[in-house]
Amino acid sequence: MKRSEPSLTSFKDESISKLVNKTGKRTLAKWAISCVKKVLKYNSDERLSKAVNTLKEWLRTGVFSMKVIRKASLDSHAAARESKEYSSARSAARAAGQAVATAHVSRHALGASIYSLQAVYRDGKSVVKERDWQLKQLLKLRLLEKQDL
Repeated sequence: MKRSEPSLTSFKDESISKLVNKTGKRTLAKWAISCVKKVLKYNSDERLSKAVNTLKEWLRTGVFSMKVIRKASLDSHAAARESKEYSSARSAARAAGQAVATAHVSRHALGASIYSLQAVYRDGKSVVKERDWQLKQLLKLRLLEKQDL
């Protein structure tokens, strides 16, 4: 019998979603990294760190390789499948896979956020507190983005 838990969409926040729609890809990539770094403690699989480092490399160089981004994302999702069902480790791996995919499609940052919230939920921690942190972090990064213009 499957455990009952909220659907992924229940972790979605409209104010964050609207901000994501108005935010540049590089800023969203930085935000996705921030979200994922907070939940990496749940899964020590090196493929997750590799995904984060791949996204950091894209931010640093601006060089986009679909092959590299796709592999890092798929490797993270493979780590998720190898993790226990309904675990924070599985959600953290999914978050890392979504984060690195932000280099390809910026809205994947929202997936990193949501899976990070799910990891927190599965650990019995406050989703509201984490969501508030995510919103503040995104606002802070947007402000820095505007200052760099």
